[in-house]
Amino acid sequence: MKLNDAIIKRIEEICEERGSNVCDIALKGGMSPSAIYDLLKGRTKCSKVITIKRFCEGAEMTLSEFFDRDYFDAAEDD
Repeated sequence: MKLNDAIIKRIEEICEERGSNVCDIALKGGMSPSAIYDLLKGRTKCSKVITIKRFCEGAEMTLSEFFDRDYFDAAEDD
């Protein structure tokens, strides 16, 4: 699995776990949802840490919690 695919998978998991959507979580984190949508749609191939951090803030979680999945350990560079 590519790193970008792992990040997308995790974002989708978080939305499902919280019964929320990307837009609501992004706005709650103080960012435009378009940054996350661009990542999900493949228009952005290299996500910025600040984008993931703000998404995490909107989801009320830490970066450590975001990346705490085994599939990140095996993820390959994009």
